[in-house]
Amino acid sequence: MELIGIFFIGCGLLMLAGVAKALRPDDTARALVLLVSGRVWRVPSFNIMRQTIRVGALLEAALGACALLFSGPLTAALVAFSYALFVCTVVYARRHEGLLSTCGCFGRPDTPATRLHVVLNIAFVATAIAVALQPPHFTGLVALLTTQPWNGAPLLMVSGVGVWAAYLALSPLAALEAARPLARQAAE
Repeated sequence: MELIGIFFIGCGLLMLAGVAKALRPDDTARALVLLVSGRVWRVPSFNIMRQTIRVGALLEAALGACALLFSGPLTAALVAFSYALFVCTVVYARRHEGLLSTCGCFGRPDTPATRLHVVLNIAFVATAIAVALQPPHFTGLVALLTTQPWNGAPLLMVSGVGVWAAYLALSPLAALEAARPLARQAAE
């Protein structure tokens, strides 16, 4: 399946973001408290939101790992659902500009919600849906790697580079994009 590399990148990003948020849930918790303030009957306390983020982040990382190891219709559908939730959250945050300076997707305060977040998340939704609808012929990552040239080392390497590039696009590049208007203001 030609899309399996992109699917692996999406799974790797879920694992990376999940682990990062589990280790540092505060910024994501603050972002979600701001996101739901005034929109729900009772906003959970910061401590409750923080623990909820930690548990959700561990589930996110586990989903990424399971989908990477066992790429089937169910895991791919769950990955698609997860990224669809991210699309909705980022679009909502962007529509209420100024509400969130960070999406907290990597457990850091320097991750503003950008258009690139939306585009990449939609690409991961579409890829995961394609994998769910036309599951790979292999039964797991190990089985796939044995059928690849050099036991899958190039696929793993390119997928790893893809995860890193996606992280850079969603975190440091997003921070630079957010800083651009501030630099223009300072120059005036």
